[in-house]
Amino acid sequence: MHDHTKYLAAAHKAVTQAAIVCNRVQGDLERVRSITKDDKSPVTVADFASQAIVGRILLEELGRGVKLVAEEDSAALREPEREAHLAAVVEAVRLIWPDATEADVLDAIDVGDAEPAPGGFWTLDPIDGTKGFLRGQQYAVSLGFIEGDHPVVGALACPNLAVDQNAPVDKADARGSIYLAIRGKGCFETPCGLCDTDQEPRAIRRGEPDAPVRVCASVEKAHSSVSDTDRVLEKLANPGEPVRLDSQAKYAVVARGQADAYLRLPTKKDYVERIWDHAAGSLIATEAGCRVSDIHAKPLDFSRGKGLEKNSGIVCATPEVHAKLIEAIRELALDR
Repeated sequence: MHDHTKYLAAAHKAVTQAAIVCNRVQGDLERVRSITKDDKSPVTVADFASQAIVGRILLEELGRGVKLVAEEDSAALREPEREAHLAAVVEAVRLIWPDATEADVLDAIDVGDAEPAPGGFWTLDPIDGTKGFLRGQQYAVSLGFIEGDHPVVGALACPNLAVDQNAPVDKADARGSIYLAIRGKGCFETPCGLCDTDQEPRAIRRGEPDAPVRVCASVEKAHSSVSDTDRVLEKLANPGEPVRLDSQAKYAVVARGQADAYLRLPTKKDYVERIWDHAAGSLIATEAGCRVSDIHAKPLDFSRGKGLEKNSGIVCATPEVHAKLIEAIRELALDR
């Protein structure tokens, strides 16, 4: 039996330190681009650096038996033509790990090269919200531990998302926020930063909206079928203006009550969601009192490998709103 409290403490430390590294890279976009001669390189550098930090901390805190399923491996960084990228990754990692060598960093990245395992495994999206990161807006570091068919531990760092819900979501906050959850034990919010790791997290639990229903929407409209989303929202009695932001930060915004739903309708029939894009966020929203399912109202099944093969789309909302959204999806035949 895994010690979920110990796992959450390790995950909290890992995403906190990874977020600090990512924010440093985000704040230095032009210099990184000039070093690597590549316009998209800052997010590549942050991706690899974030994964290296998380891999290292999980090993330090939980031992060599850690199984981490992540997006990246070090193969590309080992190519001679990516020497500048590797140097930039190592430089970023050294903000937290001062004596890291190139070999150390490459090995730490490859901690994430595991496969889903029956006894439980971690899954990581080191930078969720690529274009938000490059715009200087919202992104997330998402880490979850999966047992059986569902996540049981989740840590979601949103480095640019202010704890203050009156702050605009299209502007980067200097402090950011982190969301933590253990299955069956609730969801908690805390500021994001090394100096905040000892601060007592605040429990968040949301109720049903008594005002216009606000739906989270991606800034990047290709992430969901916008026309179908609009049709679904027209079925609601009182839809409000959408809250637009990238990444799994949308789950956090719904969990804490800044929005009431997050819809991710399939843009094509055969699209399969990846587990690292939803493990931590879905648990956090569920533990805050929301319901998370696919468009058929089926629970998300994380037991099928790296993809949510048995699910289609995502519906995350308070229970009452969730029921209305599922009803609208069925009436519009969007679940066929």
